[in-house]
Amino acid sequence: MPKIRAFQFITLFILASSQAVQAQSPHWMDEFLAGTQAKVKEKKVPGYSMVYVEQGTPAQYFSYGLTESNGTKINEFTLFRLASVSKTFTGSLTAKLVEQGKLDWQTSISKLAPDFGFDQTGMANITLEHILSQSSGLVPNAYDNLIEANYSVKRILNELAELQPLCQPGECYTYQNALFGVLEQHFNQNNVSYSSLLQKELLQPLKMQYTSVGKVPLESAKSWAKPHVLTRDKTWKKTNVSNNYYRFAPAAGINTNSKDLGIWLKALLGERPDVLSPEVITGVTTPKIRTKREIYRKGWKGHLHDAYYGYGWRVYDFDGHKLNYHSGWVRGYRAEIGFSPETGAGFAVLMNAESNVINEIGAEFWAKYFQHLNSDQFANNEENTGNAGE
Repeated sequence: MPKIRAFQFITLFILASSQAVQAQSPHWMDEFLAGTQAKVKEKKVPGYSMVYVEQGTPAQYFSYGLTESNGTKINEFTLFRLASVSKTFTGSLTAKLVEQGKLDWQTSISKLAPDFGFDQTGMANITLEHILSQSSGLVPNAYDNLIEANYSVKRILNELAELQPLCQPGECYTYQNALFGVLEQHFNQNNVSYSSLLQKELLQPLKMQYTSVGKVPLESAKSWAKPHVLTRDKTWKKTNVSNNYYRFAPAAGINTNSKDLGIWLKALLGERPDVLSPEVITGVTTPKIRTKREIYRKGWKGHLHDAYYGYGWRVYDFDGHKLNYHSGWVRGYRAEIGFSPETGAGFAVLMNAESNVINEIGAEFWAKYFQHLNSDQFANNEENTGNAGE
């Protein structure tokens, strides 16, 4: 048999959901899955896994492709990197610690990380609230270049301490990653780690047994999706797992799979109030700072009518519906997650390639979902009106 060339396996893409799930899928979902598969084949993306949940019903999983050329089929147990979707966990973890009285949203950055000179600069007014709501006022993505150049965490935080905010903290949206290193330093000073707190407060009680922090747990997993980057000849090539953003774990250090994301989404939809209280969920998804440029993001433009950032979550007005959302991107991976608190639905995608097609997939899902919802409501209203007239 001739050797299969890299990424000829794209032609072998299959829908890995069970026949039972397929039989239950409504028409709009079938259309979405068919359209998604077509987009993936066109872009020759190695593979990805999706999860769809509705409040009170079992999660549905849909997986495509392989972990790598000649690798294994991706399924709901295959691990991926979450990248900045990690911030949704960090926001909830922080809110839980605030609820427990272990942290305070108004704690200044100088008290959170007293060893870095934050009290000697214009950054002294930045608080925990500003860090989690992306409203520190620092130049956007401050020193992400140093993260990617593998500078030490302490050196980067020292560099951050020398910056002057572009605006007063709390007055403008300026997305950050390096600034989240302050949280890890604070936990370390109190003889705990971000990873251990995440396990204790969220992962263990939710029984999210596949979710982890760091490079080692990813690469030692039984099934994990290898990262892929686009080459000059427009093909996807497997690359090494980069460790740089893992060092800023609260910003982008979590690994997980669709199985665990289904659990996470259900908890966010209120099914586990013993772990995530209604107050925590509402708190992290309450708008804190407006993010006007998000309205024009590629693939979503036309659907977004307003956009804000909460604590680790983006808060969208998507065609008149509130949608809590976040996306992530690190070398070789893309991810996104969203849930609608008013309708009780959630959706997430994990991809082992840096393809922008994920933007189209997410926007298309929510557009079709809300259209289906609105059409059902219209039909019910028509039926009720007819009954009332008889």
